[in-house]
Amino acid sequence: MKKVVVVVQDGVEAFGLGAMCEVWAEPHHVEDDNPVFDFHVVTPRPGRVRGSSGFDLFVDEGLELAADADLVCFAPVRDSPVPEPEVIEVARAAARRGAWVFAHCTAAWILGHAGLLDGRRYTTHWRHAAAMAEAFPLGILEPEVLYVEDDRIVTGAGSAAGIDAALHLMRQEFGATVAATAARRMVVPPHRDGGQAQFIARAVPDCTAETLGPLLLWMRENLAEDLSVPVLARRSNLSTRTFARRFREESGTTPHAWVVAQRVAAAEELLESTDEPVEWIAARVGLGNAATLRHHFTRSRGVSPQQYRRTFRGPEEASA
Repeated sequence: MKKVVVVVQDGVEAFGLGAMCEVWAEPHHVEDDNPVFDFHVVTPRPGRVRGSSGFDLFVDEGLELAADADLVCFAPVRDSPVPEPEVIEVARAAARRGAWVFAHCTAAWILGHAGLLDGRRYTTHWRHAAAMAEAFPLGILEPEVLYVEDDRIVTGAGSAAGIDAALHLMRQEFGATVAATAARRMVVPPHRDGGQAQFIARAVPDCTAETLGPLLLWMRENLAEDLSVPVLARRSNLSTRTFARRFREESGTTPHAWVVAQRVAAAEELLESTDEPVEWIAARVGLGNAATLRHHFTRSRGVSPQQYRRTFRGPEEASA
């Protein structure tokens, strides 16, 4: 991936556009050797673009720059207006040539009008889920999750989920190490699984004794330990039922799903950064054996551990 284009229209939301700029428009940093992209913000009619937050943008590049982009992003707009025909065609053209297409929040409406949601899984902000399901009944809406990828079409739920979706896409193209480095630069968690719920009682728990924040940190650092619900509940001085409820409230997912996601993410980094065999990595991250790691890794990432290692380290290391 070399060229990234973000399409904006009147009513563009500042945070959604800013999140895309934060991930894809960064200059080179010597300390982490991050990838740098040929980044452009474009609009149907170059010039003044009305914003949704009390200020406007000036965009001097047009949609023609999207014709050869490796990634075409669509920034969200306030509410869910019908997109302009030329913007719909940009989405269709990008999908036809096999480029990545990323629609954040209400920008999923563009993909719906382009027919790109038909038969595909997708998500959007929970406020707009019912209206989208009614407008695009051929799509497979997953209204509660943070982001969805289906055949190079990525949709994000809204606000900070746009960063999660972008980091997911960066992992797909450049690997877990590069994505984690980008996350550290933005001071955000390196990986939030797409299946995590959009709405949780305490989205960012404080690390105090009254929350599970300290436990989550301990779990990340001790993935090879027994992290079953009974063990974790005892460690938290809670009943198993209360612990499971509190965990869902604070993390947006179940203890089992959270632990598996963290173990797969840790395995991902070890596959990139070490030459150790899959059996060793499975034991190191708490998945027991190579067969269990292969099952969870393939289910989560769509490729086997060996295929993943081949992609990011080359065929010699992948044979380990």
